[in-house]
Amino acid sequence: MKNNMLIKAFYVDESGATAIEYTLIISLIFLVILGAVTLFADNATAMFQKVSSAITGK
Repeated sequence: MKNNMLIKAFYVDESGATAIEYTLIISLIFLVILGAVTLFADNATAMFQKVSSAITGK
């Protein structure tokens, strides 16, 4: 009888599912931030190269 209650408690427990959901949300937020930073870095690099070539006259 005690084993059945332990199995039922394990089956009903959702704390692991909640942790996985939070991990997925945090991972998606990280990917969005990473994409934004990469895009900003590419645009900033292009801008500085344009300014540099305008100053040096190339």
